[in-house]
Amino acid sequence: MFIKRFFGFSILILTLVGCTHKADWYSQYGEIPPQKPSEIQTDFYYPEYNIYGQPDTSYEYTKIDETKNISVLLPLSGPNADLGKSISHSVEIAFLQHPDKNISVTFFDLSGDKSQKQSVITNALSSNPDIVIGPIFAEDAHLVRTMKSESLPVLSFTSDSNAFGNGVMTMALIPSQSVESIVKEMTKDKVQKTVIFAPNTDSGKFMAGAAVLSANIYDLPLSGLFYYDENNSESIKQVAKQATIYDARAAANTKAREILSDILVKEKLTPAHKNSITTQLEKISKFETLGNVPFDAVLFLGNTNDTKTVVSFLRYFNTAARDAKFYGTALWDSPDLLNDFNMSGSKFASLPLMSEDFSKLYAQLSGNQPSRLDTFGFDAANLARGMIYSKKYKAAYLLDPSGYRGLDGLFRLRPSGENERALQIVKLNGSGAVIAEKPAATNFLTPLYNIQSRQISSVGDIELVCDGINPMDYINIPDNLKEKYHSKTFGARTKIDTINPEVSTEETTVVLPEDSSDEIITSPEFKPVSLDTVDKKLIDSVEVKE
Repeated sequence: MFIKRFFGFSILILTLVGCTHKADWYSQYGEIPPQKPSEIQTDFYYPEYNIYGQPDTSYEYTKIDETKNISVLLPLSGPNADLGKSISHSVEIAFLQHPDKNISVTFFDLSGDKSQKQSVITNALSSNPDIVIGPIFAEDAHLVRTMKSESLPVLSFTSDSNAFGNGVMTMALIPSQSVESIVKEMTKDKVQKTVIFAPNTDSGKFMAGAAVLSANIYDLPLSGLFYYDENNSESIKQVAKQATIYDARAAANTKAREILSDILVKEKLTPAHKNSITTQLEKISKFETLGNVPFDAVLFLGNTNDTKTVVSFLRYFNTAARDAKFYGTALWDSPDLLNDFNMSGSKFASLPLMSEDFSKLYAQLSGNQPSRLDTFGFDAANLARGMIYSKKYKAAYLLDPSGYRGLDGLFRLRPSGENERALQIVKLNGSGAVIAEKPAATNFLTPLYNIQSRQISSVGDIELVCDGINPMDYINIPDNLKEKYHSKTFGARTKIDTINPEVSTEETTVVLPEDSSDEIITSPEFKPVSLDTVDKKLIDSVEVKE
């Protein structure tokens, strides 16, 4: 086996034989029913014993007389060099584990501007590769797709569906799959009202589109969708405040105390009624808000840092995990969140646990712990190697509907260029342990997903569905006073001004609007009840300033 690297951007002027050849990539792909998936990696050889491993004799291979070429397109220099080199280590490990003198693996440095990348791709294709591994980024995969022959398979690492097709496939996890998986779990949990928080980015809007489409398919009721600026605490604070209808709940609390205070001062009460009103007033005065949030579940579509910030502000606005269940996607697959006690009980969809054998081997070779992209790279290399040895045609092997079992569990490639990966549902306990609430599927006998990336469209904000808070629903007053004392309902559009209880004026203005207006109510008799001091200097990892 030969492993080579090409750096630089020398231009090779060649007429590529096959670039104009229009072979039908799917001609050998039929509607074959799924069977038991194949294993593409069964064991590991360690460096301290024999890093080069030994030939794999577990499969019946086609005898290779001539050298087969594999081109690997990764950024090995420039700003993305660390990412490219990281994946290159996993590709090397895969081929060094099962060496073969008739397989030549050549690494090409796909970096620089567009013209430089085109030159590198030209060099890579000039060796007449049997398969290409890489690139990482969508724009690079699109370049390869336009330059290669239709019959040449490409195993890329982009999750952008716009780059797929004509033999360009992806090994990356498709974001919509973790969204669909967790929405299905939410439906099983009988969630009634869901609010979604998503970053205001292209990927965030795509995932939000997947969430809305999944919610429609699986009949999951949505209460609202809020976008925030990624890594922006102030933006996250504002959407958390809106979603929790904090102003409405605070206004309802103020109104309830006003009514109870007036009754105590102005009405003649029996000792029992006076004791009841006093007890209610004392209890309500311990809190800033009254009533419940208009949702019983939260779906987070952002990364772990944004999720922790959103959760912090939800708690700041008097909403915790006991008030709503928390759900997330594969973006939560991080130790930072697994150890967060405040996320205990939360669920998310993720790939199966990473192989300890591979992690050990990768760390010994590279000095670093592998990422999911590295495991994708390892599986891509083994899939390419299996295709070369297989007696099947390229497409028939790569697009086997039964799929394969790799480092990240069950997966299969689809004719569209997308893949399908079996995901597990994980429940957090705050201690760092990963508890598989629902294990990943082990075969494709039952379809795993109903959504493809090309079916998804970006969606805008969804206005909060809210019945509002009426203080009278939360206090108990004597029957003979119910006609005299009443209140409006405070809804999602309620806005309140900050009241300083230390300022004494003859007339106090309080904004207590209904759902559909911003009416300002002025009352010379109203005297605000001062709140107990609430310490909000630090909540979780986010410093919240009043």
